[in-house]
Amino acid sequence: MADEEDIILSELSDDELVLQMHDDLYDGLKEEIEEGTNILLGRGWVPYKVLTEALVEGMRVVGEDFRDGILFVPEVLLSANAMKSGMFILRPLLAATGAPKQGTMVIGTVKGDIHDIGKNLVGMMMEGAGFEVIDLGINNPVEDYLAAIEEHKPEILGMSALLTTTMPYMKVVIDTLKEKGIRDDLIVLVGGAPLNEEFGSAIGADAYCRDAAVTVETAKDLMNRKHNQLATA
Repeated sequence: MADEEDIILSELSDDELVLQMHDDLYDGLKEEIEEGTNILLGRGWVPYKVLTEALVEGMRVVGEDFRDGILFVPEVLLSANAMKSGMFILRPLLAATGAPKQGTMVIGTVKGDIHDIGKNLVGMMMEGAGFEVIDLGINNPVEDYLAAIEEHKPEILGMSALLTTTMPYMKVVIDTLKEKGIRDDLIVLVGGAPLNEEFGSAIGADAYCRDAAVTVETAKDLMNRKHNQLATA
C-alpha cells in the first residue's frame, strides 16, 4: 500500500475511492473524507448513495471494532468527527432530495447530569448509521424531552445518565410519556455506565444499550420490528 501522501483521491476509480474513504474514516481523517465526498458528488453520485456506501458502511466497520474492543473511545470520536465533516456537506443535499432516512432520534442526558461523552458518541454513531439525531445536550427535565418529541416526532428517544443519583429520573420521563399516552409511539433506549439491563426493564425502557455500537444495532433491530408489526397490524 502506498503512503497516504501518495494517494491522490481524484485519480481513484469510484470503487477504489469508496474503499479508501472507509480506511480514512477508520483513521479519522476529516479532510480526506470531505474531499472524497465532494469527488463522488462531482462524479454524479446522488447524496444518499454517498451517505450509505461511503460513510455509513465505513462507520459500520468502526462500530463493530469498537464493540469488539479493537477500537476505543478516542479513536471512535475521531472517526465520528470525520463522518460529521462528510455529513455537513451531504445534509442540505439530502434534505433537498428528500432522501430516505432510517428514522429520527431525540437524545439527551437527564436532569441533574452533565456528562455527555457517551451521549455524543451515540449521537454521532446514529448519524453515521443514517438516522437524523436531535441532541438536547445535558441536564434535561422531562419538559425538554416532551417539547422535542412534539416538535420532531421521533421514532426513538434516547436517555443517558452517568450518576446513580440521576438514573431514577429516566423513570420519571417514561412515566410521563405513559401519562400523556405517547409511550407506545416511541422506542425508548437508555444508557450510561451505572445502568444495566435489569434497570432498563424495571423502568419500562425498550432496551438498555451498553455502548454506541450496540445502540445502533438495537435501534435498527427495534425499528424493523416496529415496521413489521405495523405491516401486519
